[in-house]
Amino acid sequence: MRWMEVSLSVDGEAAEAVADLLQRYSYQGVAIEQEDIPPEAWNDGEAEPPRRMTIRAYFPADGRVEETKFQLEVALGHMNLMYPMPTPVYRLIEEADWAEAWKAHYKPVRLGRHLLIRPEWVELETQPDDVVITLDPGMAFGTGTHPTTQLCLEALEDLMQPGMQVLDLGCGSGILSIGAAKLGAAHVLALDTDPIAVTATEQNAARNAVTHIVTVQQGSLDSVIGSARRFDLVVVNILAHVIISMCDELLGEVVRPGGIGIFSGIILDQAGEVEAALRHTGLKPYARRTQGDWVAILAKRPASLTA
Repeated sequence: MRWMEVSLSVDGEAAEAVADLLQRYSYQGVAIEQEDIPPEAWNDGEAEPPRRMTIRAYFPADGRVEETKFQLEVALGHMNLMYPMPTPVYRLIEEADWAEAWKAHYKPVRLGRHLLIRPEWVELETQPDDVVITLDPGMAFGTGTHPTTQLCLEALEDLMQPGMQVLDLGCGSGILSIGAAKLGAAHVLALDTDPIAVTATEQNAARNAVTHIVTVQQGSLDSVIGSARRFDLVVVNILAHVIISMCDELLGEVVRPGGIGIFSGIILDQAGEVEAALRHTGLKPYARRTQGDWVAILAKRPASLTA
């Protein structure tokens, strides 16, 4: 089978909407890549936050390919009425090459004070105090190139205390779980509803020698709600509407009294609605971290509540 790659170059404000649209048509998710980062910035940490990103997706180049392209372009046309959309670029890829095609665009990324995200196939010089996360995300979400993931990793670096119990809801490639483990977590429970993500997280945990810290399971919030488990730190990097829905499902109960949640995948004009939902579930938003149009919300569960 051959595959059709579709890519669009967008700014930060449009990235989430375009990624959500392409997800409807793609096979095993989308890839989100920063643009215009010079190679010399990968090693010296000088890369600026991305102004533009490329969103890529793949779907089978079978008898329905023209219909799929038509439906995609109609949907983009509707979006164009509200916000300017670029023309999609298509590229035909052979079966043997499609799963590797995006790797040429995935480069090392430095974040925060000491974090370094390294694709497994890239060799580079590291510093003694680097916290290196080695990844091959496959077709799972989470390469470290998207602002929502970067905001979560930088928050983890600031908030992590040795011995913390951590929950990663929607673990994708496992990048946040591995980051938490390498930053000092005693245990991380990584959950995702997608079996591809579960496999990717298991494999990446092994690459980083943290399988004794990271437990990976297929599931979501309902896997821990109703149990006695409470976590010192909960990280949810999904989408705003999913976080709001989780708040209706007692999301706050999985954060121990005095614990903290990191909530990302949110664009600026959604932040107020998400914060209202977090308050409704028993959490108290206390800070925002931003990169361009993206926001990560930090929220505490008051220590006076009983577990």
